[in-house]
Amino acid sequence: MARLAGARPVAAHRWGCATAAFLLLLLLTVQAAQKADLSGDGSAATINHSLTLLQRLQELLQNGNGSDTVLRVRTAASDEAKVFHTHQLLLSLQSEVFESLLHNQSVITLHEPPETAALFEKFIRYLYCGGVSILLHQAIPMHQLASKYRVWGLQRGVADYMKTHLASESSQGHVVGWYHYAVRIGDTALQESCLQFLAWNLSAVLGSAEWGSVSVELLLLLLERSDLVLHSELELYTAVESWLSRRQPEGPVAARVLRAIRYPMIAPSQLFRLQAQSAVLARHHGAVQDLLFQAFQFHAASPLHFAKYFDVNCSMFLPRNYLAPSWGSQWVINNPARDDRSTSFQTQLGPSSHDAGKRVTWNVLFSPRWLPVSLRPVYSDSVSGAVQPARIEDGRPRLVITPAMSSPDFAGVSFQKTVLVGVRQQGRVLVKHAYSFHQSSDEAADFLAHADLQKRTSEYLIDNSLHLHIIIKPVYHSLIKVKK
Repeated sequence: MARLAGARPVAAHRWGCATAAFLLLLLLTVQAAQKADLSGDGSAATINHSLTLLQRLQELLQNGNGSDTVLRVRTAASDEAKVFHTHQLLLSLQSEVFESLLHNQSVITLHEPPETAALFEKFIRYLYCGGVSILLHQAIPMHQLASKYRVWGLQRGVADYMKTHLASESSQGHVVGWYHYAVRIGDTALQESCLQFLAWNLSAVLGSAEWGSVSVELLLLLLERSDLVLHSELELYTAVESWLSRRQPEGPVAARVLRAIRYPMIAPSQLFRLQAQSAVLARHHGAVQDLLFQAFQFHAASPLHFAKYFDVNCSMFLPRNYLAPSWGSQWVINNPARDDRSTSFQTQLGPSSHDAGKRVTWNVLFSPRWLPVSLRPVYSDSVSGAVQPARIEDGRPRLVITPAMSSPDFAGVSFQKTVLVGVRQQGRVLVKHAYSFHQSSDEAADFLAHADLQKRTSEYLIDNSLHLHIIIKPVYHSLIKVKK
């Protein structure tokens, strides 16, 4: 490994180029043979030794046989350089950056931070063999290498790895760090994937080590969302209080964060306790005093009276996806592909304390093989009495949620329904799918549209059971225009 390319005879250099060219030609030949149209000859067969070829390429890199290029990788933290004996043609084929760097040069020095330098051997191996295995903590530095040297296939592969491993369990957490990295590089698709995962599984993040690393910008983005899944608004306030105590942001930032809490969604008894015991709330009381006063008014008056004077259509009065029993119910359906099921549960009429004693009963019907009208059996004119058969696979799952009664108390209240589907990923049960629909509809049109409940290995099933959590979000409406 300490040998330098400049010390080699010219013949060795030429032999290395010839070897690389030969291997390239062999690769192209194998690919052409595999794509050839052999359908006209029934005795034709494909002889595939591509795995052997990949093994030879690995050996070529490992032993440095016929190398015509030396890469010296240095870091600021070390005086020693990692040396890689490589082949110019193979590097240039994969990376336009290497093609430019290696023009009329056989020895180049590359400067890398410790994180990427530690993965450089894996990175070079990918350039030779087209495959690499990485761990969660290696995703960002490997993506940085792929981006820096413009290896677009590897860059896309690592980004896809990150999107599909958001649920993987790690000791320190990784989704928050991946989100911040996606923001820095401008990968909007990865940003949205991370943000959606954090929103739907926020309770798991609130109690983890990565909660303290959440940036101000990410925290504010999360707090403005109504699709956050967590036990209650009080749980969110407690986590925000912990974040503020640890980060100690400037006053205006702390005020913005605290004003994003939806205090009307917290019961008055809990609000009184927070005012008496929360050091953060005491320090920034002036920033949220008006919101606390408004929350107490909201709970003291009837919703109809309150709506005459305040705009209840803003986000402050819109519940998030709370998992507490007063907002919905969990439903585990065993063998969901078998037959129709039904259940019922009760929720509080609204978040106001005025409605605390009022309950709404909900009936839920689940059908694993509901057929749309266009696919239902019809009588045929050609054969008397015959019915066109309908295949089971033509149906799709259906979930219908309806109130069991109507009441004058419903005046000024509409209900948004959310169905969470829990899946098992990397040994953990997390929310991966959420379906929302409003009072005007009894069901979500796309509910489990792509789920194959017939297969026990379906990602939508946990031990052959469908894990649902149904949430009812009551929304008050202003009946009289608020006077400005």
